Amino acid sequence: MTESDDVQKTILRNKLLGRWAAEKLGLTGRDVEAYSDALARGTVDPKRSDVFSKIRKDFDAAGVAQSDEQIRRVMTELILKAGNLMPTARGDSLDAAAVMLARNLMSR
Repeated sequence: MTESDDVQKTILRNKLLGRWAAEKLGLTGRDVEAYSDALARGTVDPKRSDVFSKIRKDFDAAGVAQSDEQIRRVMTELILKAGNLMPTARGDSLDAAAVMLARNLMSR
């Protein structure tokens, strides 16, 4: 895997992680996509790349009961899922859209 692939995988993981966190925060509709897109964009911005801290802060502010270990476990599960989705992303339009987002973010 190249460094570019690793970055794309992390962007995709953060997109998926954002959807998971948004659900826990009670977000719906466009708010889910806005939240997950913000986490994905943060991957390529060193000032916003600490998605764990962002989610921890948001969960604490909203009173969402998730331990650090639970958040890290989901992050690990989703990085594995993102890696599995990378070569076959064209088969699932939602995940393909996330991969396309990752590629667009990397080209900026």
